[in-house]
Amino acid sequence: MTWDRDDARLALLELLSRGRLKRRQAQAGAYDALAELPWTRATGRRDEIGVVEERRGELAALIDRVWPAWREVLAELVAAGLPPTPDGFGRLLDRERAGGVPALPDRINRRTAAALTAPSSKAALTEARRGALGGTDPTHDGSIRLRPPAGLSARTRAGAVDLSAVAAVLGEVSIPERAFLDGLRFEGAVRAALLVENLGAWRDLPAPAGWLLAHVPGWDTATVGCLLDGLAGVPVVHFGDVDPNGARILLHLRQRRPDIRWLVPAFWLELADTVGLQTRWPPDLDLSFAPDAVQRLAGRGLWLEQERVVLDPRMASALEEALRPGSSHDPRA
Repeated sequence: MTWDRDDARLALLELLSRGRLKRRQAQAGAYDALAELPWTRATGRRDEIGVVEERRGELAALIDRVWPAWREVLAELVAAGLPPTPDGFGRLLDRERAGGVPALPDRINRRTAAALTAPSSKAALTEARRGALGGTDPTHDGSIRLRPPAGLSARTRAGAVDLSAVAAVLGEVSIPERAFLDGLRFEGAVRAALLVENLGAWRDLPAPAGWLLAHVPGWDTATVGCLLDGLAGVPVVHFGDVDPNGARILLHLRQRRPDIRWLVPAFWLELADTVGLQTRWPPDLDLSFAPDAVQRLAGRGLWLEQERVVLDPRMASALEEALRPGSSHDPRA
């Protein structure tokens, strides 16, 4: 057993300072190693060992060797009212990091925030770590790729830009999350918005006049939520693969915007016999909201990829049908 990991050394510290040690997943190796030594005994409680008082000196000698600073750490934990456990030690380190956070701007990326307040930039931003940021908001800093309709502009405090003019030159525009958070608003008519799951389908689908096409890559929906907030009163249609993940993404988006319509053209489902692909639909996935044809597709263990139909001339009428009140695409039907 090596004792160079914090969780292993904390097992020694807890056993020495409290006289007992509970088995935790993060400390399982250290616990099992200590349980085999003559320095410990069973306490009668499940997954708990205690120190044999006559052998305490040997335990102290071990922790002195592998963690010379343990006394200072224990004193800091006691002074902070924290237990000598991985959770307690983690909170102690969080407090120390919080004391070293520099002056911050109004917003910083959540990875930057984690690097300042947590063990690494990939660590979770707990409530305590967010508290160390003061009034600074952590951001995801995603961006959303759009194919805007003619005449659509975006306005922020810095000014206005004609999105359709930019797209006429570049083919598309990209709007960052921070622009939405800073109050970006659209100016111009948007007949409907289409959220498209896959990049190729989003780029190649012929856009009907007045439609705003947005690329929604899987579960990366933080910036999409900002877009939806800016499209109040505009019909929104989702177009993704007809597969388990596509159904889950739709349900996830409806948590933000319950009236999102699901584009599942009838002619697409009729192609299942020739272009359907094999998959497993989890039995716990509730498809009661889905059209009957989708439920039958799931019962056959098939899924459909959206790229297959984006250039089908029938898509134009399918998009029009999706906007019709009471259609099978409307969740309120």
